[in-house]
Amino acid sequence: MSTLPTIYLPHGGGPCFFMDWSPPDAWTPMADYLRSIPASLPETPKALLVVSGHWEEDLPTVLSAPKPALYYDYSGFPPHTYTLQWPAPGAPALADRVLGLLGKAGIPAAARADRGFDHGVFIPLKVAFPTANVPTLQLSLQAGLDPAVHQAIGRALAPLRDEGVLILGSGMSFHNMRMFNQAEALPVSRTFDTWLEDAVQSPRDERTDLLNRWWRAPAGREAHPREEHLMPLMVVAGAAQEDRGHVAFRDTVMGAVVSAVRFG
Repeated sequence: MSTLPTIYLPHGGGPCFFMDWSPPDAWTPMADYLRSIPASLPETPKALLVVSGHWEEDLPTVLSAPKPALYYDYSGFPPHTYTLQWPAPGAPALADRVLGLLGKAGIPAAARADRGFDHGVFIPLKVAFPTANVPTLQLSLQAGLDPAVHQAIGRALAPLRDEGVLILGSGMSFHNMRMFNQAEALPVSRTFDTWLEDAVQSPRDERTDLLNRWWRAPAGREAHPREEHLMPLMVVAGAAQEDRGHVAFRDTVMGAVVSAVRFG
């Protein structure tokens, strides 16, 4: 069995891939990248483990439902975007495995079955895995958004890569909502993205230190006034172990540079 990579992917803006936008092709390159992910893998995943920037709990929490619903956690979009479907099966056995790995690492964790996949999961994965036939487990962020904690979570989950589980972090490498489509977005996002590329390409110990202090990066706090969309990267970087990262996709959308990062 191959060791699967870990991937930090951009999930766009709301249900952006499934509605009209101006310009019409604004999200086309990102959608094309998402569609390319399955063919880029060494083998078909047995399951997907997804950490979204849209779910925070006091403890890292797995969505343990065998048939998760969808949680349309966006507002102000066309009515049809609230009827989108992505009926991927849940992964209760993987949920138990994740809880066991976190417990072994001394990381308290929890499970709940009463939440659905949020749009950080079902929107990009409806593009990447449209048949929705791969069991999928969502894992929350931990409140406080400590990058060291989230890298430790990733390290604890690293064995899953050798068990056929594709670990995905779903966020946005630039997430300043007030700055999108403003003139300052491009230089700020480009500055932070350059730092981010250098950081993920670094050897593990250096990368860990840089990501733990991401707010000291040039334009760090301007790119992420609140860092929930960056924390999924910390999990996939922790799970990457010795694998160095590289920018697998980069585009300018809504006036800002946005990237995907792949390890392995």
